[in-house]
Amino acid sequence: MSGTVRQNLDPFDEFDDAVLNAALRSAGLDAVQSEDDENYIGLESGVSAGGGNFSLGQRQILALARAIVRRSKVLILDEATAAIDHNTDAVIQKSIRTELGDRTLIIVAHRLQTICDADKIMVLEAGNIVEFDSPAALLEKETGAFKSLVDESGDRDALYAMVKGH
Repeated sequence: MSGTVRQNLDPFDEFDDAVLNAALRSAGLDAVQSEDDENYIGLESGVSAGGGNFSLGQRQILALARAIVRRSKVLILDEATAAIDHNTDAVIQKSIRTELGDRTLIIVAHRLQTICDADKIMVLEAGNIVEFDSPAALLEKETGAFKSLVDESGDRDALYAMVKGH
C-alpha cells in the first residue's frame, strides 16, 4: 500500500502517534537509523507501492511494527531476515523474541539459528511432517532429521548451546 508510514502501520486510523512510534522503536527502527540520517524514516515518510523506496531490512522492520501495532495473535514468518545484513538481522530477531513472545509464531526457517530457541519445531521433508517436538527432544533422537541438520551445519556447537540455553 502506498501512502505514509503512518497509513501503512495503521490503515484504519485506530492508534495515536505514541503507539505507532513505540511500535517502530520496538521493531528496531531506531537501532538501524538516527534522526540525523538523510533518509530518516518517521510516521510521515512516504511509502511507494510495495515499499520499493525502502531497503529489504526497513520493509521487514515496518512489517514487524505493523504486527506489533495490530497485536496479531498468530504470525507466519517466512525467514523474516533471510536477505538482510547481520546487524539488521540481530535487531529483528531480538524484536521478535521480546515483542512477540506472547504470540504464536509459525516460522518457515532457512537458518537453524532462527528457530533453535523455539518451543516446538516441525521438520518437513517433501511436504510431509517427519518430526515435531521441542528442539532439545529433537536433538536427542540419534537418527533424527533435525539432529542431522544441526550436526551437519557449520554452527553445530553454537546451535547445541542455543538449545541448552533455552
